[in-house]
Amino acid sequence: MRHRKAGYKLGRTTAHRTATLRNLAAGLFEHGQITTTIPRAKAVRPFVEKIITIAKQGDVHARRLVAARMGHDRIMADREEVEGVGSLERNRYGEIIGGPKLVKHIVDRVAPRFKDRAGGYTRIVKLGVRRLGDAGELCVIQFVGEEDGPEIGGKPSGRRRAADRRTAYAAKARKEMAEKKPATA
Repeated sequence: MRHRKAGYKLGRTTAHRTATLRNLAAGLFEHGQITTTIPRAKAVRPFVEKIITIAKQGDVHARRLVAARMGHDRIMADREEVEGVGSLERNRYGEIIGGPKLVKHIVDRVAPRFKDRAGGYTRIVKLGVRRLGDAGELCVIQFVGEEDGPEIGGKPSGRRRAADRRTAYAAKARKEMAEKKPATA
């Protein structure tokens, strides 16, 4: 029995699980939405929402708490062009130096969007698609208010495509039959 054992283990050690949650949260804060499996999305949701609640305070203490939760202040490395920053400098290994910091982004851009909201900052949308290889069910976790953001829709199922083809063929056949039939008046 797992009485009073809250949270998802995700089949990982504690350190690996913490790193996974931090990386998922960093991706979500940076991009606004990520595609992952349902158990991971359910595990990262409270982690992200607690960080946003802390970041809404906006002071130095909140920034330090957010940096502590995220592990360290990461550079937003996946962006070539970020608002207010031109091209980013890279070292000889191709790593970004002096780029925009994730904690600053969370406190200055993400948290103010939710200043009038008392929780429930994310939503999980099931895609109805399974990952190749292990057939893990995929979903999108995104911030509330990102409706005009990237398109969520997955590919239609094979059944849906076959039904659409049958409907199109039947409509075409009816049209041809109507053209062949001589008009009797």
